[in-house]
Amino acid sequence: MAGLPDLPLFPERASAAAGQVDTLFFVLLGVTGTVGALVVCVLIFFCVKYRRRSERDVPPRVSNKLLEIGWTVAPLFVFVVLYVWGVNTYFRVLSQPRDALEINVVAKQWMWKFQHPEGQREIDELHIPVGRPVKLVMASQDVIHSFFVPDFRLHRDVLPHRYTEIWFVPTKVGQYHLFCSQYCGTQHSGMTGTVFVMEPQDYQRWLNESAQGSLASRGQALFRKLACNTCHTGDSQARAPMLEGLFGTPVYLQSGETAVADENYLRESIVDPRAKVVAGFQPIMPTFQNQLDEEQVLELIAYIKSLKREREQIPTVSSPAGPQPSPVGDAVRQSESGGQQK
Repeated sequence: MAGLPDLPLFPERASAAAGQVDTLFFVLLGVTGTVGALVVCVLIFFCVKYRRRSERDVPPRVSNKLLEIGWTVAPLFVFVVLYVWGVNTYFRVLSQPRDALEINVVAKQWMWKFQHPEGQREIDELHIPVGRPVKLVMASQDVIHSFFVPDFRLHRDVLPHRYTEIWFVPTKVGQYHLFCSQYCGTQHSGMTGTVFVMEPQDYQRWLNESAQGSLASRGQALFRKLACNTCHTGDSQARAPMLEGLFGTPVYLQSGETAVADENYLRESIVDPRAKVVAGFQPIMPTFQNQLDEEQVLELIAYIKSLKREREQIPTVSSPAGPQPSPVGDAVRQSESGGQQK
């Protein structure tokens, strides 16, 4: 019994959202526990008071509409308030700041692989600065995993063939356990890691000591190695869309639909370019499905995201058939259909 005080009842609160999540959890626990206890007490009371005392005893039928309306409306009001509170907390946690440090995460049986924008790579370890928003862009190379850091109240499934995102702000320097909370195979229990939260100056020192080529520069080298630049030339004779300024812009497709050039769109354009063909371009881009691993795909996406262009220099293209996408939109479409042509 002497060691019980040393056992923490709940994980440490080490992120900005942890307090909000815990408060909501305890309130939900208190309200549902109170309602459950009241229901049990009333049930026992009625069982005793209105029990059948003899074979000929028939309890009177009781009807009180006001009471029925009361015990229906009161819980409804309470739980609507809790629902609105939960939704508000969820969207606050979901809304990502623009200045977040973006780190790519690739999960595979049975390890976590991290790629920093400066190029540093880690396995089962993640170094981040305290007090700065951190955004994780995650994908699985095989089966479904789940990224779980209890001290941050951070939990998100990591899926194959698409990206999921989550962000947080670490508030305490220290080391924190990372788990996979989705059963992923025979060594699932060993798929763990450590998150190192460091002072900003220590984190910068760590970056300098482990400096490598940036993620975007490696993506550029891969882009040239695959001869993607032979089609994505950016001129009027290009067989594939222009990529400068593409990320985050709307893309007009041959199907008449519009897509946004986010991470998932770019990934699909690389591994399955015929899925969404950009209007004005032919589906001539070869697929790189099973030719590139998730890390290489992330490198290519980092390179595309790094390409900037002044929006005011982008002319608008129109045709008798109707409005057509700008070169940026065309670039997106071509990147799906022809961006990796050789």
